[in-house]
Amino acid sequence: MLYLLDADTVITADRDQYPLRRFGLFWDWLHYQAQRDVVKIPWEQFDEVVSGKGEIVDWLNDGEIKKALVLDEEPRADIVSRVVVQAYGDLNDVELELVGRDPFLIGYACADLGNRSVVTYEKSAPGQKRGKRKVPDACNIVGVPSLNLFKLIDALDFTTDWRRP
Repeated sequence: MLYLLDADTVITADRDQYPLRRFGLFWDWLHYQAQRDVVKIPWEQFDEVVSGKGEIVDWLNDGEIKKALVLDEEPRADIVSRVVVQAYGDLNDVELELVGRDPFLIGYACADLGNRSVVTYEKSAPGQKRGKRKVPDACNIVGVPSLNLFKLIDALDFTTDWRRP
């Protein structure tokens, strides 16, 4: 399984749960998972994160980290368009702005259904429609599994005594 990280996963993990300055081991583990092609971040989501400032931005921009973590694929316009139409609807310009780059993230997962999952901190909100639809609900509509970072940590069995092999 390839786990694709939403920008909010990296931002929120660094800000709220695993600040890089305090939990370097977690970020080393994430880098290791990226080197093994288990965890990746699509370029569109990577760009969202590195448009900010801070230690996590510096870490992500490190050549070795960036090379390992960024998904080396181009988005397929046909798939991204299908995700928009199926999961969000026929959106106007304002709604497209609200959706942002989420259809790209979900589109990468759709490119290899059954072998990819989306990792996001967004919570399901089935009452939200169109441009306000949340990533887990959009994923569900197009048949892509989604999970949060805590479920990823569980699935990949991260522990605080983890050491790079």
